[in-house]
Parts: sequence; structure tokens; C-alpha cells
Amino acid sequence: MAFWCQRDSYAREFTTTVVSCCPAELQTEGSNGKKEVLSGFQVVLEDTVLFPEGGGQPDDRGTINDISVLRVTRRGEQADHFTQTPLDPGSQVLVRVDWERRFDHMQQHSGQHLITAVADHLFKLKTTSWELGRFRSAIELDTPSMTAEQVAAIEQSVNEKIRDRLPVNVRELSLDDPEVSGRGLPDDHAGPIRVVNIEGVDSNMCCGTHVSNLSDLQVIKILGTEKGKKNRTNLIFLSGNRVLKWMERSHGTEKALTALLKCGAEDHVEAVKKLQNSTKILQKNNLNLLRDLAVHIAHSLRNSPDWGGVVILHRKEGDSEFMNIIANEIGSEETLLFLTVGDEKGGGLFLLAGPPASVETLGPRVAEVLEGKGAGKKGRFQGKATKMSRRMEAQALLQDYISTQSAKE
Repeated sequence: MAFWCQRDSYAREFTTTVVSCCPAELQTEGSNGKKEVLSGFQVVLEDTVLFPEGGGQPDDRGTINDISVLRVTRRGEQADHFTQTPLDPGSQVLVRVDWERRFDHMQQHSGQHLITAVADHLFKLKTTSWELGRFRSAIELDTPSMTAEQVAAIEQSVNEKIRDRLPVNVRELSLDDPEVSGRGLPDDHAGPIRVVNIEGVDSNMCCGTHVSNLSDLQVIKILGTEKGKKNRTNLIFLSGNRVLKWMERSHGTEKALTALLKCGAEDHVEAVKKLQNSTKILQKNNLNLLRDLAVHIAHSLRNSPDWGGVVILHRKEGDSEFMNIIANEIGSEETLLFLTVGDEKGGGLFLLAGPPASVETLGPRVAEVLEGKGAGKKGRFQGKATKMSRRMEAQALLQDYISTQSAKE
């Protein structure tokens, strides 16, 4: 059967009857990105204004008697509505759709049909699949690449057709209709075949919800192309309200950059290039200074009256190369050298150098104390630490080891 949402995509609410309500579970993705299983109920209605996912279009959200519907899926000729509150079979209910989400899906889906038809008409580019994403949508075209001129021509043509206010209508055909012959259908398809027509432009089978006139798309913006799978090209686009939101975000970014860079939007790129060049020069100078400092520190440590046993150094600024330069300059396999860089209240880097046997024994233990990870060979062990605040414990460990070894000798 065709659901009410398919017969009238603009219907925002609908009164119907509950057919059944059974316990069920729903797997979702939590705020932390991990899978969660929700307990609830699978509710079947006589008819529904909520679209179950299909044809590349995600499912609707909405309410049944003000109870939130968290998922809608098709099962043969019926739609399953997942709720966390049971509903009595036989009771009359009011179903409302989340109109902002529904209309957005209508704009993106009808926009895809229009772009697909125009790309085929202008350049014989066939659509192999498409994805309606949360923020942007993509049409996979059976071509290894597209020129900027092709993209511009498609965008111009689709927006001309939107301005022409072309009607969009849906026809329902029976399975034995000659027009259906040769068209592939999903294995679980049930009921009549829906054909979406854009007057004079396109006629395609589709189960999704669509606008009734291209003027409701407002505008289509093609953001560009990306390399797709199997030597195909993804055409990235926005339709309708998504274009307005994209422009609002872009304008906000432009205003912020104008304030930061102290220049007009037309000079933003050049200003950023200058900043990047200046940063590269400063980073190079800083690296040279750190190297010089590392050499100076190495010589100071080597000539210090405290030289021997365990030599310890911590600096807030520095990196792995900085520590390795110090270790290279000192070049001693008789003394344990324990170097750390980073915030003492946070994480950082560490390096342990010295007699290979001692480093092999102590390296993993130091990493464990600092709650970090590391690896090493040939008298060096280095890695990342998450608890630089435990540096003194690591130092005590090293000093105890040296004292023990000296006592044995």
C-alpha cells in the first residue's frame, strides 16, 4: 500500500487507529558515538503520515498522541513505529510529523531527481546511487571526472527549471502495467508502483516524499565534486533551506575572518597565505633555536659536577627531536638520562637513555608510572605520558635502581 505520507507529502498530521503494539528493541548511536539498545514498542497503525526510510531517503520523526516516534521502518505493506511508551490496539491516535525534517527531505529528494535528470539530458551522465546526508547530499555519477563547466551548466539548468515553477506529480501504477516492465523493483516491494514526474523533465519510480512544484525547492547549489568509488564521481549539492543555512554559516565565517585579518573578504586568501609564510619562518627559527639550546644543555649537563648516576631534565617547551639532540650530544652509555617535556599538570613526552640493559628494564616501568606508552631499542626508550605530574615517582624509581646496582657492585 501507499501510505498517507506518500499520497499527501504536505500532510502534517493525521488521525488513524492503532493495529498492534509489541515489545521491541532499537539499536541507536549514543552521544558518545557508542551503540546503545533502547527498549520500547513496535507500533503498527492502519495508515501513517510518517514516512519509513526508503529510496535513499531517511525516515521521518514525529509523535503519536505526543509520544515521540524514534524510528519508522517499512515491513512489507505496513510501517513499524518505534516508541518507548505502549499504545492500546484499537485506539484512535493523532500522528504528527516533524515538518522541518520532512520538508528538508522533500527538498533534497526532489532536488536529486532534478539534478539526475539534467545531468543525463545535458551530458549523458547516469546516476548510480545517491545519499541524503545530515548536512549535504551526494549523487554518484557513472563518470571518472567532471569539468567545472559541466558542473556550472547543470547548476544553471536546474535553477532555471525551479524558476519555471514546473509541476511535480505522482502516479500509481499496478505491477502488471506495461510501463513497469523492465524496471527493477526491491525484493520486498508490496503494493502499487509510484512514479514521480517532473513535467517535461523526468519520470522515475520512487517511494519517497516530494514537493508538488519545483518552486518549493527555492534554489539548488552544487558545492563541487569528489572522487567516488569504482571510478565514479560524487556530485555534492544542497537544496532549499540548506542553501540558506549554508550561506548564513559562510557569511558568519566571512565576518569573523574580516575582523581577525583586518581586511575585506576579497583579500582573505592572500592574507592567510602571508600568515602561513610568516608562521613557517617563525617555526624554522624556533626549531633552530631549540636545536642550539639542546646542544648547550647537553654540554652543561655533561660538564656538571652532578654528572653521573641519574641525570634528569624537564622543560615545558620541546619535542622528541629536542630530547634526542640532547641524548646524541651527551652520547654516554654509562649514565641514565631521563628527559621530559610538557605541562607538569598534563601530558607530555619522555626519553630514557643509557646502558641498553638498564633502559630495556626500566623503560616500560617508567612508561607505566607516567601512565603512558613507549618503545625503544639500543639504549633508548621514548614515548608519550599522560600524567607528567608523576615525574618525581619515575625519578625515584630510576634512582632506586641505580642505588641497588651500585650496592651489588
